[in-house]
Amino acid sequence: MSGDPLLIAALLALGACGGFLAGLLGIGGGMILVPFTTVLLEANGFAHALALKVAVATSLASICFTSLSSLRAHHGHGTVRWPLVAALAPGLVLGSAAGALVAAQLPVRLLAAFFAIFVGVMATRMLRPRGTPTPRALPGAIGLLAIGVAVGAVSAWVGAGGAFMLVPFLLARQVSMHQAVGSSAALGFPIALAGGLGYVLSSPNAADQLPAGMLGFVYLPALAGLSAASVLTAPLGARAAQRMNVQQLRRVFAVMLYGIAGYMLLRALRP
Repeated sequence: MSGDPLLIAALLALGACGGFLAGLLGIGGGMILVPFTTVLLEANGFAHALALKVAVATSLASICFTSLSSLRAHHGHGTVRWPLVAALAPGLVLGSAAGALVAAQLPVRLLAAFFAIFVGVMATRMLRPRGTPTPRALPGAIGLLAIGVAVGAVSAWVGAGGAFMLVPFLLARQVSMHQAVGSSAALGFPIALAGGLGYVLSSPNAADQLPAGMLGFVYLPALAGLSAASVLTAPLGARAAQRMNVQQLRRVFAVMLYGIAGYMLLRALRP
């Protein structure tokens, strides 16, 4: 299975697309990686009840590599606020690790329904015109810890790096757009590392037929394919974000997200 040239090519293309979009739009690449990886895994023999969890876990683990690549580009542009990263990271690690351990035990229908609702909400937010938020200061240490736990847990459930929630939160707290995206890229690494380890330490149902290359819920051949391509394209997306007005592209992407949400909702209703 892992040596199938068509599967390898599809994973490389998917990783390239997810990495570029994560760098360009400041959104979680998992919203693209998870549903398409699920389809690829089922087409290559994974059980329906297992494929989605493996896709979420593998997508999250791949962000360890994507975030480092994107982070390097953003750091080079001076857009990472490291004190803010240090303040948010502990909560993100705690929330992501706990969220992964819980998600690994959930019925696949519930996980699919949560993913569908979440993606639909994100698409709606991308389509809505952005108003000017009332300026508010960043919360204190306890507030940042609580925000981190919530963002980390949701990220672990959808296999994403957290930028989808962190960027709007930081924008509303008087952080510039470029610094919000750059800091979120840095925070993607602790989210992905903690959540990925949570899925690695979880054990799939022994009744499922597991292929070679599984580490907990993480499928290593898919991880290698997704990561290899996304590491190359995430910096390209980050550089493009410095020069482009991406609002029109966000609208087009939001429409595609509605389609993804509908597909995942159908999966949640599938017997």
